[in-house]
Amino acid sequence: MTTQHVILKPHDPRWASEFARESAVLACALGGAVSVIHHVGSTAILGIHAKPIIDMLAVTEDLSFLDESTTPITNLGYEALGEFGISGRRYFRKDNSAGERTHQIHAFQIGSAQITRHLAFRDYLLAHPTVAHDYDMLKHRLTAKFPKDIRSYTNGKDSFIKDIDSHAAAWISKDPHRTDSFQ
Repeated sequence: MTTQHVILKPHDPRWASEFARESAVLACALGGAVSVIHHVGSTAILGIHAKPIIDMLAVTEDLSFLDESTTPITNLGYEALGEFGISGRRYFRKDNSAGERTHQIHAFQIGSAQITRHLAFRDYLLAHPTVAHDYDMLKHRLTAKFPKDIRSYTNGKDSFIKDIDSHAAAWISKDPHRTDSFQ
């Protein structure tokens, strides 16, 4: 059993400014290694609780160029973990001095379906507050059931997330121009 505590916080408007600050620092440090950085995950969705970790989705034109540019990221306090379980991803995480996760970067190459999936999920929840509320309630139930087991908490969200992914994909397919902004 994983002993990492699951802690949800009410939406904090400072998360958006923290994303803006950190993504600007990353963009400056990485130069041309990434073309855009998006705010994703629950901290990007107004009105729902979240683990207070800023999730960023970085888009690169060339993963090998990003792989060669990890030193600037690690110099900012991130740990580079390679694909970390998802093919075609480069994952970086940053903890504070107390060992608590504060930031995560999920980097994918332009054209990856993962980019569209993450952004569609975020945008779908922003456009459908009732579904976002249902997701929030699920997260609360799972936190109560698995307060010290992050793996079970995450696994408990899996089928709901896949369902949202399916609805979000259908939703964005109705507007083919929408996915152009996802790259």
